[in-house]
Amino acid sequence: MSESVPGDPAPSPWVTRFAALLPAHGRVLDLACGGGRHARWLAAQGWQVEAVDRDAAAIAALSAVSGVRARQLDLETPSWALAGERYDGIVVTNYLHRAHFSALLDCLLPAGVLIYETFMVGNERFGKPSSAAFLLQPQELLERVRGRCTVVAFEQGIVTTPRAAALQRLCALAGEAPPCGLPAA
Repeated sequence: MSESVPGDPAPSPWVTRFAALLPAHGRVLDLACGGGRHARWLAAQGWQVEAVDRDAAAIAALSAVSGVRARQLDLETPSWALAGERYDGIVVTNYLHRAHFSALLDCLLPAGVLIYETFMVGNERFGKPSSAAFLLQPQELLERVRGRCTVVAFEQGIVTTPRAAALQRLCALAGEAPPCGLPAA
């Protein structure tokens, strides 16, 4: 892996690479959107974006962006704030809250696209985040989607630019792949 670290002002190359799998003009969730680099980029490409974050200032800055519905939500309450919502795609970068991971997958429409990129163990030697609560274990994203999604791409390892970090990246489609040679039902 040699691509940039999530958190750059430009959209992540991982997100832009796999956004092509999203249905044209589909509804996309940018979870824990922060400053909205992905929400802005996705909306500029024609997707209808729901950008959610607990930071009121970040959400306020997105409220006037065409194609973006900005919502201030606490994503770490005991009950899942987005229960019952459905999306053609979900983008998550620089965020991990394991308690609601399964509920997040429930928000994907059939064949919906999950694009996920965040830090993993080993990142503590490079800086923050360094708490185990915010660092994925090796292959954890693969395990979390097993039986629920078909993995399109997965990477884990160290990046060096623009700063060193340990990352995992996953792109997956909601639903399991049919056995080889058999058409999907």
